[in-house]
Amino acid sequence: MENMQSNLPLIACLISLGAVLPICLFGEKRRNLREASTILAGILKLSVVCMMVPLIAGGKVLNFTFIEIVPGIELAFKVDRFGIIFALVASSLWIVTSIYSIGYMRGLHEHAQTRFYAFFAVALSTTLGVAFAGNLLTLYVFYELLSMSTWPLVTHHQDKEAREGGRKYLTYLLGTSVGFLLPAMIFCYLKSGGNSLDFSQNGFVSSFVNEPTVAIVLLLLFVFGFAKAGLMPFHSWLPGAMVAPTPVSALLHAVAVVKVGVFCIIRVFTGVFGIEFLQELDIGQIVSYIAAFTVVVSSLIALSQDNLKRRLAFSTIGQLSYIILGISLLNVYGITGSMTHIAMHAFGKITLFFCAGAIFEATGKKYISEMVGIGKRMPITMIAFFIGAMSVIGLPFAGGFWSKFYLVWGTIANEQPVLLITFLASSLLNGAYFFPIVFKAFFCKPEESLFEDKIEEAHPAAVIALSITAIGTVMLFIFPNPLFDLAKAAATQFLS
Repeated sequence: MENMQSNLPLIACLISLGAVLPICLFGEKRRNLREASTILAGILKLSVVCMMVPLIAGGKVLNFTFIEIVPGIELAFKVDRFGIIFALVASSLWIVTSIYSIGYMRGLHEHAQTRFYAFFAVALSTTLGVAFAGNLLTLYVFYELLSMSTWPLVTHHQDKEAREGGRKYLTYLLGTSVGFLLPAMIFCYLKSGGNSLDFSQNGFVSSFVNEPTVAIVLLLLFVFGFAKAGLMPFHSWLPGAMVAPTPVSALLHAVAVVKVGVFCIIRVFTGVFGIEFLQELDIGQIVSYIAAFTVVVSSLIALSQDNLKRRLAFSTIGQLSYIILGISLLNVYGITGSMTHIAMHAFGKITLFFCAGAIFEATGKKYISEMVGIGKRMPITMIAFFIGAMSVIGLPFAGGFWSKFYLVWGTIANEQPVLLITFLASSLLNGAYFFPIVFKAFFCKPEESLFEDKIEEAHPAAVIALSITAIGTVMLFIFPNPLFDLAKAAATQFLS
């Protein structure tokens, strides 16, 4: 890999931050211009990220340094193959989510829409800051900034329920990062003699840790410190955050927050500890069993949820643990599957949340038991829901099939029958909590339907957005190679 100095990572981050000013200036009185500014910023952001792809795919690593905090410790960007995958997912889905937000926020006449779009833009800047972080300090700074910039979105409704959800959100995310993540970082800094905390192919922990017990404790501090990943028992903030508007839920579950959590954990495995070091100490299995427990329990809880957004929230908790389980397998199949599942799950799950929001906007319904027969009234929305569900389950013709295939193959390669059974059982549970929704939407008896056969979809912008992500989910099944080529190259590099 060849290092190359470039300001493209900085420009990509600043574009969405720069959109905050026109969004606030145009405000409610010129909302068309406000929302056009949001979408234009998204297009520009994605364009800059795409400009970096040929360079990264060609073997270059892009570097940019902000400032040296103390000797050897800098705030710096370093864009590699894994980082560019995450940046592509976040920047592309921001555009679609912005389109969806127009339909949802206008359709429900939501208050404080300018504030919503402004903080949405800030959140995307901090998300790319995490994607491009070149060292542990930079990762931590942008991780915390993301928590703070998304809190106003979670509490958007400003009622009692929103305030309680917001308090839980910050308590869990800031509490774990300060209580677990910060001590782990300080330990690394002191034990390394104040040397660089830059991510490296072989990690840097091996230079000062040689006891398995110390390594296990340090690894768990990092893993639980990134509570955005939703590992149990630090997962309750995620269902609690569902009090936010649906575009925010989509942001949390597909574009930014939770994906940042698993991204950071993969960075810790590959850039802080190093895959070879973890293999030597044979400690990845501890994390894999914690993730497996979360997968199964969250899927069982999802089965009992009648509120559609809460069912999707517990589904997300399980799917995030798929990614953590995959990286903890410490082989090329598991690592490749983890990286690609970030993208595959993002497109599938954002489609599901878009559909949930469209249903609420058009009918006012948020409970699954109230949606019998809705497929005849909102066919486009429910077909998109079916596609998103197939991806999350891991069925053919949706992108999630390929990433789950690699994750399952990773357990076979490691001869881990318990983890293999976990993957297969959880996919069955995924089907058990998604397929009845689709079946009752389309194939209920006429007398069971709670809706007239009149077609009445949500706002056109919302329908367009959920159609785009549903089509994207199918396209990722048909044309997965560009994504897998980047992920395989990154996985191979981490294992070399």
